[in-house]
Amino acid sequence: MEMNKKSKKLKEFDSVSMMREIRDSINLETKDMTFEELRKYIDSKLTKKSRLIGQ
Repeated sequence: MEMNKKSKKLKEFDSVSMMREIRDSINLETKDMTFEELRKYIDSKLTKKSRLIGQ
C-alpha cells in the first residue's frame, strides 16, 4: 500500500518497537550471566507453559 510522503498511517500496534523493548529487557536480565546461567534461563523460558509476552 503506497502512501504519499505527507500522510503517514498511525499504527495501533508497532511490532518492531515491541520486539526492541522485549530484546532490551532480555539483554538487561542476562547481561552478566555465564554461558551455563544463560542456558538455564533460556531453557526455563522455553519450558514455561504461559506466554512470554506481557509478563
